[in-house]
Amino acid sequence: MEKRLLTLPELGLLIYMLRGKHQVESILALLPTAEVEEMDDGGTGNLRFVSSKPNRRLGKVVAELLYHDEDAAPVLATLYLDTEGGIYELDSWKVDFSPLKRIPAF
Repeated sequence: MEKRLLTLPELGLLIYMLRGKHQVESILALLPTAEVEEMDDGGTGNLRFVSSKPNRRLGKVVAELLYHDEDAAPVLATLYLDTEGGIYELDSWKVDFSPLKRIPAF
């Protein structure tokens, strides 16, 4: 998979999701330079955050948000940490399983 930086809509979504959460300052500081890889998910917007740590595993949920795509279909975005507390994955689940059209401005 090809590494890239977050797009502005993705960055806005993550900042919005993390607003008001406790102990997320280190995550917020990393977001502007965080590298991600798009996951093979049929275009629903799932991202895995790149790390130099080997053998990372899915940990706990740090934030969730329900929003609507431009076609009015609900999308549940969930931000996960790894088992060591590093940012791990943004999982976006669109209820009709269609590809994500656009992340709204937050």
